[in-house]
Amino acid sequence: MGIVSVITPSCNSGSFISDTIGSVLAQTFTNWEMIIVDDASVDNSVELIEGFAKLDGRIKLIRLSSNQGAAVSRNTALEMAQGRYIAFLDSDDLWLPDKLEKQLNFMQKNNFPFTYGAYEKINGQGRVFGHVGVPSRVRYSDLLKTCSIGCLTAMYDTEYFNKVAMPLIRKRQDLGLWLKLLKKVDYAYGLNEILGQYRVRCDSISANKASAAVYTWRLYREVENLSLLRASYYFSHYSVRGLLRTKAPALARVLGFLK
Repeated sequence: MGIVSVITPSCNSGSFISDTIGSVLAQTFTNWEMIIVDDASVDNSVELIEGFAKLDGRIKLIRLSSNQGAAVSRNTALEMAQGRYIAFLDSDDLWLPDKLEKQLNFMQKNNFPFTYGAYEKINGQGRVFGHVGVPSRVRYSDLLKTCSIGCLTAMYDTEYFNKVAMPLIRKRQDLGLWLKLLKKVDYAYGLNEILGQYRVRCDSISANKASAAVYTWRLYREVENLSLLRASYYFSHYSVRGLLRTKAPALARVLGFLK
C-alpha cells in the first residue's frame, strides 16, 4: 500500500506521548514511519521519545532549538517524510489499532486521495465521554462553515497532491491545509467509523475557543483571501454552529450540525 508518514508535533508532552507512540506501535498496518518534531520542550518528553526511537527505527525525532508552533513542527516533519500517505497525530491523541488499515483500504478501494474519520473524545485521564461522527463527504465551502475533519483522522495521498504544507499560523493551520487540498480535489471523503481518540484537556477550554475564533477569522481573510462579505458569511455559520454544538447539542442534531 505504500508507507504512511505519521506527522506528530510535540511540546512538553511527557504526560501523554508514550501512550500516543504506543497507539502507533499497536497498528495492524505496520509499514509506517513516525516523525516527531519536538518544539523546544522543557519536560521529559524528549527523553521518552528518544527511548522509543532507540527501540524502533520507524520512530524518528527532530528537535527544534526554539518554540515555533505546531505549523512549523508539522511542516518540518513533512519535509522529512518518505511516505506516500501523510497522516497526522498530535502528541496527546490516540489511534485505534486498526486505524491505518481501515483508512487505507477505504482510500484504495474507492480511489479517494483525501479522507478522514470519526473519533471519540477522551479526558485527561483517558476516559471516553463522547464521540464525533462525520459526514460522508465535504467540499471547500462546507469546511469554511464548519470543520468536520479531525486532525487525528486526516490522511492524504502525495501521489495525487504531492506534499502540501500547512499555512504558517499559530492556530487553525490544520483547517488551512484541508482547504488547500480541497482546492485541488472536489471532495474529501469520510469514513464514519471510530478511528481514534481526541483528548480534550481542561486547561482554558473557553479561552481556546475564543482564540480559535480569532484565528478562524484570520484564516478567512489573510490566508484564503476572502472578501469581507464572504468572510462574514462563513464566519456567521462557524459561530452559530459552534454555539449550538456547545450550548444546544440536541437542537444542533435536529438541524444537522452534529452527526
